Order: sequence, then structure tokens, then C-alpha cells
Amino acid sequence: MSEAEILVVGGGAIGGATAALLAGRVRRVAVLDANREHAARMRDPGLLLDDLGTERRVRLEAYADPAEPDGPFDFALVTVKAPHLEAALAPLVERELARAYVSLGNGLVQERVARLVGEENLIVGTVEWGATNLGPGHLARTTRAPFVVGEPDGSVRERTRRLAAALGTAFEVHLTRNVRGQVWTKLLVNSTFSGLGAVSGLLYREVVASRAGLEAALAVWREGYEVGKAQGLRLERFVGVPAEELAAGGRRAEEAVREVMRHVGATKASMLQDLERGLKTEVDVINGGVVEKAREHGVPAPLNEHVLRLVHRMEEGADSPSPEKLRELASLAT
Repeated sequence: MSEAEILVVGGGAIGGATAALLAGRVRRVAVLDANREHAARMRDPGLLLDDLGTERRVRLEAYADPAEPDGPFDFALVTVKAPHLEAALAPLVERELARAYVSLGNGLVQERVARLVGEENLIVGTVEWGATNLGPGHLARTTRAPFVVGEPDGSVRERTRRLAAALGTAFEVHLTRNVRGQVWTKLLVNSTFSGLGAVSGLLYREVVASRAGLEAALAVWREGYEVGKAQGLRLERFVGVPAEELAAGGRRAEEAVREVMRHVGATKASMLQDLERGLKTEVDVINGGVVEKAREHGVPAPLNEHVLRLVHRMEEGADSPSPEKLRELASLAT
């Protein structure tokens, strides 16, 4: 058991599942989520977690009001979506509720989090496993894969080791000295499989089950890969697969996709979950993040631009997810 005290900021699919799996394995875990019904159900009768097909109920210390939890906590795991970062973090910083904040969100949000909490208080992480929000008080972890955590400056500090040890009581955890490369690699996963999952309405493995979907996915990945290389980043492995394998083209890339799907194929894109609930997605910091960096470095990114446009139309109610979108994107890639 770890002696760490952890506050999970955002009790949705990833955050809520993380809290439930850490419960009883760390000294204290609490959840802060703006949805009052969800927070109340996590307290009583407890969060119903479908963990890779096995259901169990976990009673959690959960709050909807940031003024309620007592601190300080050793770590605040920040899993809220990009549009809600400022509202979620400002009151915690004002109360000095956490000693360190761990940015675990999707997309290029790390600089925003650093501005809110202070660069010296930031640890950066990525989540390679997937989960689904099934409604208030009900979540499912759908795939098993690691957390990856690291210091923004590439060092390994005692606090990073403590964080890894705490998360390691329930998950596989990797420490990295190349967190910028790790974040971009995870952005490639999200811009490719979450982006295409959102516009098609499909799970990750269903996206690449058709020839059009596979071609679209490999093309979106290559596009983001080239943008990462233009920034001088050293890209990392995802679920053990080197980023360059998916950018290689041909049979090599197809075999790499199959290996990735073996680990995360059951994932339902978080952006698709948002569209289904009529919520604003994180496409601006995911595919939009690729587009922004591409423009900065003079690299074309037409496929990411198209995904960005499609998701914006879906957010506005002017379009809806369909597998036909994969053929549309594949035709653009040729």
C-alpha cells in the first residue's frame, strides 16, 4: 500500500476508473467532479465499475464542490476535459489543495495546466488504456495498458518516483525522461483513432476493420508523425509499438496497427462519447493541436484539418458520425 494521498480531478471515464482501482491501495483517494449526481452515486451506493468485464461496486470519497475536500493532497490527477481546466483548477490552486498536479488529459493542454498551477508544480502523464462513461455512477475500463509519467524538464525526481509507486499499486506505470515525445505520441493515438472513431461512430478496432478505415488511420498517423519530427521530437512507443512503425507504410504499418489494436481495440473514443451526449469535444486540442503545430512548422496537415471540420459540424448538429466518413478521409489521403 502506498502512503500517497491522491485527489482525482474529474471523475469521468478515466478519472473515476482510476480512483476506483486505487481505492484501498493508497492512503487516501478522493474524487472531485462537477456532476453532483455522479459524485453522490460514487459515495452511495458506490461507483459501479465494469473492469474488463468484471463488475464491482466501490464506495469513494467524492465531492462536487471544490471547497469541500480537506487537503493538502500529495498529487492531484487532472483528468478533466480541456474546456473545463480553468474552472476546475483555479479554486484548487487558490486553496493550495495539492502539492503537485499531474496533467493526464488528452491533447496539447500541458502549457495551460502549467500556467494555472505553476510550472514547478506540474508533472506530465499520459494514459494508454481506455474507459467508457456509462452514466452517473457507472463506468467501464475497456482496455489494459500503462500510465506513463515524467517531469517536464526530463529529470526523474523523488516526487515522480512516489507518483509512479502510488499508481503502480493498481496499474502498470512507466517513467520517462522524454515526456514531450511521449505526449506527442499519445496525441497521434488520439488524433488518429479517437478522431476517426468520433467521425465514424466506431470503436478503435472497428475503425481499422475496413480497408478505407485502415488507410485513413495510417494516413492521419503519418501526417501527425511528420509534424512531430518537424518539431525535433523523439517519439516514443505506444503499448510497446514504436511510433515509426505505424508511419512506415505497407505491411509493416498494418502489422503495427494490429498489435496496437490487440491492446486498445475495444476503446470508444472520448470525443465520440462527448458527441453522443451533446457535449463540446476536445478536438481543438487533439486534431486541432496537430493542425496548429503543422502551421507553425510549415508542414501540411489536410487530414487533421478535415477531421477538425467534421467534428465541429457534428458539435453544431449539422452532421453526425458515420462510417462513410472513413471512405471520405481515405479518398483525401490518396
